[in-house]
Amino acid sequence: MNKLRIRAKKMNGFTLIEVMVVVVILGILAAIVVPKIMSRPEQARIIKVKQDIMAIQSALDLYKLDNSFYPSTDQGLQALVIKPTTDPQPRNWKADGYLQQLPIDPWGQAYQYLNENDTLKIFSYGPKGKDGNSEIGNWNTENNNGS
Repeated sequence: MNKLRIRAKKMNGFTLIEVMVVVVILGILAAIVVPKIMSRPEQARIIKVKQDIMAIQSALDLYKLDNSFYPSTDQGLQALVIKPTTDPQPRNWKADGYLQQLPIDPWGQAYQYLNENDTLKIFSYGPKGKDGNSEIGNWNTENNNGS
């Protein structure tokens, strides 16, 4: 009877080899999954930039609808928040503005704006910054609303 109890106790639990196999499998899974998860934050930042650009584009379109022109490059995106005092001055500027505040891109930089004969460029310098050639703009977003 004693031998049965001892034998039953030995069968409970895992062997060292079984534990090692599980650890190796978990290691392999982590090596495959972690790099994919780590790249997701950058994708989320890029999606946010594209959404911000579309929101800015919509605000600029409303500005043009009210005033018959877009803000000049010199007036910049600030014209969507504060009424411009330089020419061309908007005649029907919306009293509470077109945006409550200007968004900042996920890398902490201001969005850029150029108005070249009503061809608008709204963009972020992207993850690599001004010198990195990683611009994300209204000309290379999927839902391009650029004029």
